[in-house]
Amino acid sequence: MSTRFQELDWRPTPLGDISLRRRREPSLGVDVYEIKLDDDFLMSSLFTVAEVELARLGLAAARGTDLDVAVGGLGLGYTARSVLEEPGVRSLLVIDALGEVIEWHERGLLPLGAALTSDPRCRFVHGDFFAMIGDDGGLDPESPGRRFHAILLDVDHAPDHVLHPSHAPFYRPEGLRRLAARLHPGGVFALWSNDPPSETFGAALAQVFVTSQAHVVTFHNHLQDREAANTVYVATL
Repeated sequence: MSTRFQELDWRPTPLGDISLRRRREPSLGVDVYEIKLDDDFLMSSLFTVAEVELARLGLAAARGTDLDVAVGGLGLGYTARSVLEEPGVRSLLVIDALGEVIEWHERGLLPLGAALTSDPRCRFVHGDFFAMIGDDGGLDPESPGRRFHAILLDVDHAPDHVLHPSHAPFYRPEGLRRLAARLHPGGVFALWSNDPPSETFGAALAQVFVTSQAHVVTFHNHLQDREAANTVYVATL
């Protein structure tokens, strides 16, 4: 039996104080892992349906096999694990601005850490996804200018609800064009959002990509005993 509540780590970061905690959810009989930034809940292992769907929907739109995939935002690792479960994936690069989150996986503090760190296809990069998109070197420090078949992003709450003001320009057409330059022809960009589909962001995607669609992903919120919904945007060149 797990303890009712345990703070596994706490660190000050440039974005705020980040903490990892584990608590027992007696109604479900499971341990719940949560990451908070200051007083803001970033993610919970209770709600992972949309993170999994981000990988599934994004890679379903990708062409061919031997796919090279990049994920912006490691978090609890559910999107990364779902990418690796796809048989056509050749490599996965996971970028996270918080080295503490990467360390939690490497230290085995999170349930998916061992599987991710032991998979030879998976590599973590400590860096600012949004800054790296605009840099000449791109997303992979070991291979400047590298392109991907799919780029999946789960960092901000929504295109208009960002964790830091420096992220906001990315969600405009000029920012999306910089991302598109990191994709192979026919490549896929997929984005998780906590909000309903945005007409403004949909119009920005339409200016850059050949096709784009907003998928509403529903799941049961056990804490509030109601249905909840997130959005996964999928766009292709």
